[in-house]
Amino acid sequence: MQTKTYSIDEYINNFPENVQNILTKIRTIIQEIAPEATEKISYGIPTFYFNGNLVHFAAYKNHVGFYPGASGIEKFQKEISTYKNSKGTVQFPLNEDLPIDLIKKIVAFRINENKIKK
Repeated sequence: MQTKTYSIDEYINNFPENVQNILTKIRTIIQEIAPEATEKISYGIPTFYFNGNLVHFAAYKNHVGFYPGASGIEKFQKEISTYKNSKGTVQFPLNEDLPIDLIKKIVAFRINENKIKK
């Protein structure tokens, strides 16, 4: 049973150290690319917000889910095709290296997309 968390720090700290390291790496990547984004827990998972939801991420038994929305998935469909994915999410297996450059590109795309919303 997962307990309700109120911050991304609390969320990350609920997992084993190896998963914490992966989640922290994703968080750091997002912070580097989107320093103006704010952090919150939304839908029970870590969320970065910039003129609307930017991206979400979450840990599961065998993967980390990365949620850039349908547009983020569609734009990078070729690059994410080697990962299990659906309309709004891509799954990065815990036993593989994170695709850091891909995550950076997706976050940058989403920032630009959300800037247009203004």
